[in-house]
Parts: sequence; C-alpha cells; structure tokens
Amino acid sequence: MSSPFAPILSPLSTSRPTATSPLPPPPVIHRPASPAYITPSASSPSSGLTSGKPRRPSNSQPRLRARGHSSVDPSQIPTHEAGMTSIRQFLKGRSSYDVFPVSFRLIVLDNKLMVKKALGVMWQNGVISAPLWNSETSRFDGMLTVSDIIHLIQYYYYTQTYEGAATDVEHFRLEHVRDIERELHVPPPPLQSVHPLKPLFEASRQLQQTHARRLPLIDVDDQTGGDVVLSVLTQYRVLKFIAVNCPITYSLTRSLRACNIGTYVSSEDARPPGPISPYWPIATATLDTTVFDVVHMFSERGISAVPIVDEAGMVVNLYETVDVITLVRLGTYTSLDLTIAEALMRRSADFPGVVTCTPNDSLANLFQLIRKRRLHRLVVVAGDEGYEGRRKGSLVGIISLSDIMGYVISEDVGAEGMGLGLSAQKGDKSQSTTRGATLNETSEAEADAWSRDGAASSSTTPLFPPPIPLPEIDASQD
Repeated sequence: MSSPFAPILSPLSTSRPTATSPLPPPPVIHRPASPAYITPSASSPSSGLTSGKPRRPSNSQPRLRARGHSSVDPSQIPTHEAGMTSIRQFLKGRSSYDVFPVSFRLIVLDNKLMVKKALGVMWQNGVISAPLWNSETSRFDGMLTVSDIIHLIQYYYYTQTYEGAATDVEHFRLEHVRDIERELHVPPPPLQSVHPLKPLFEASRQLQQTHARRLPLIDVDDQTGGDVVLSVLTQYRVLKFIAVNCPITYSLTRSLRACNIGTYVSSEDARPPGPISPYWPIATATLDTTVFDVVHMFSERGISAVPIVDEAGMVVNLYETVDVITLVRLGTYTSLDLTIAEALMRRSADFPGVVTCTPNDSLANLFQLIRKRRLHRLVVVAGDEGYEGRRKGSLVGIISLSDIMGYVISEDVGAEGMGLGLSAQKGDKSQSTTRGATLNETSEAEADAWSRDGAASSSTTPLFPPPIPLPEIDASQD
C-alpha cells in the first residue's frame, strides 16, 4: 500500500516528455476546505479581506496530536514477577561459555612475575584483574585484582619508607601477595572456579559467593590433566548478556527502592547510638579526606568506591579503587597523604564520570542502561520530589552489580520485592561510566515496539531468541 504522503501521480502521464512535447499539467488535488487564519495585514481595511473567525491568540498553545493506544491487550503484558521468572529460566538454559563472544583476549600472569611488571602488563592491556598461573603445578593459582594492590599499598604504608618500598617492589613476586594479606588479616581471594558448560544460573550463584566478584572458567586437559583457563566470568558480563538477549526486561517496572536493590541511607531512628555518619551505613568522604583514609575504607569494608559529598550532602564525585592504581602507575603509591581533591587532579582526562539514578527509577530502565553502556555501579540521589527530607541531588544510596545480581538470581522475590541487602559498594573493581549520565525512563514507544514484536506473552516462560554474542573485549577487563 502506498504511503498516504506519497505524491499523487496521474495515470495519463506515463510517457516520457520530449523536447517537442510540453510537460503535462500537474494533477488537481481536491482537499477539504479548512479555516485559514488571516494575518493582520490581510484583514486590514486596505486589503479588503475580512475573516469571520477570530484570529488565534499569539500566546495559545498548538494542538498536539493524541497518542494512539497500543493494540496489545494489557492482560498479555507480563508482570514484574513473570519477567523475573523468565529471566531465571533463561539463565538456567544457557551455559557459562555462552556469555562470551566468538573471539576474545585473556591475560594470564605467572605467579613468579614481579609485581611491578605485572602492573605494567595489566595497564598496557587495559585490564584491572587477571588470573594467576602456577607453572610448577600447571594449576590455576587465584586472581590478581585491584584489592590485592590495595592491600600491598596499605602494607608498605605501614611498614616501609618510600625508598624501601620502591626497592622492595622491584623484586616482589606475585606469589608473595598472599603473605601480605595474612599480615593484614584480610581474607585471601577464593580459588573458586566453574566448568564452562555449567548452567549460567549456577555460575551466577557461585559468582555471588566469591568476594573477588570474578569466577574463572576452567576446563581440564584430557592429555595432561592440567587446568585450562578459558576465561573469567564477571557480574557485568552476565547482566549485559541478560540485557541484550532478554527483551522481557521491559516488564520489570518495579522501582529500585521497591525491589530493595542497593544500600540506602538509614533514617535517624534506625541508626545505632553514638556518633554515626549521617549517611550510615554508606561510607563517604569529602574532598579534604586523605587518600589513605579512603584506602583503609576499601580494605576494611571490602568496597570498591566511595561517594564524595560536600557539606550539604550533594554528590560531587566518586573515588574508586582504580584511582589508586593511577597513583601506583605514576610512582606515588606511598604518597597516600594526598587529599582526594589532589588525587583527583591526577586522574586521567578520559574518566567517564559517575552514573546516578533516583530510588524511583525502574529495574527495566537499569537494564536498558546496561544494554547501552558499560556500568559497574550507580550513585542513588534524591530526585525532583526529594527523598525522606533530603533535597534534590543529595546522596540517598549506592547500587552495585552485586546488588543487581543478587536480586536477579534470588528466587524468593515476593510481591513487595526482596533484595539481598548486600553491601552495595561491593561491586566489580572497575570504573563507572558516562560523565553526567542518569538513568532515563523507558519510553512508551520502546515498550510498544517490544510488545508488537511478540515478546509480550501471557506465559511466564517466553521463548527467547538465540543469544547474541557480546562484542570482542578483554575477558578480564569487566
């Protein structure tokens, strides 16, 4: 069917005009008469034209075209609970290896490598974690993460001078990092792994149990019996896989606060007695806080980011564990007496920024954001309507990938929503995304398009399309 806006062609003008034959006259199109608004010059006495209809006032608003109603029966749109059930069924029907693209790169470090050289390799390849390999036993030997570097910095700050630390790091091997962690009385990273063909749902549950937030996929060589490290599963990869391959995420209309996803500032009557931070239980800092105080928060609480607030409680920035790696790369890893303001001046110019949202944003909007860009945590701020007496832009909470994953794999979500109450600052030890980004609302047009494509169904377990491989990326970077 031709478009109603296509030009009307006369059936008589089928022959090509020649130089001797004149062009056929354009067809006459009859349109219904409509009242015209006469300009003041046309309605003046000198023009001789008058209009029986009063002129439209200049301050009147133009008429807007009414939005058409969706043809989808509301009873066929899945509920929030049905959408979560379908996502869990999707994870149970996929293997852990399905998450990865056809081609990807993996950086594996020998545990005999010097720490300084290992950091150089990680920095050159743009990764912040890597599996460790024991060449003597041909076995997987754990993960080197940003937390290990934090512990190393903390140890040298307590025990060494700048010159002594600089000399020691030149000869310090990765295999001795665990000794330092025992000195600091911090739990060592677990040696958990999963077979690549295990269901993704089981791997996601196991991923939540390891505080490293990374789960290596390890197979066994049939000939030698040694380990074969295939890749590393992260929370971001799993959530990105869901966002790309599960269109039913549009049905997750419940708000983040109603789902209890994240950690939020408690009310005054719920705080323990004594001098408590007004943002309890969230760890915060100011621009005047020293880097070492924040590093101590990272190590003591096992968190990966601390919101930076001003005197009014407004979020001005976010200091992350990867920022400490920048100090290490610049050779100032023992100068931890810098203030956060001074340390941020040494931050790379391509820092992507802080992602913010409000407690009323929906889980569907969150998956929409994960589908579009890299994301590792969100700072929850009060919206236009405020939040429990806090004004717009003030700190309300923080959401990490651990909180989102905990909600997704929890099969005990009731009508009111039940998050796992995980520490929301325990996320992937990686950087956040998009300068000044906010969690936008899902448009009605996108929801209608999803419904028209047949993704909406009354069944709680819809048929999903084949999984879409993620773009080629470093396997240990997420």
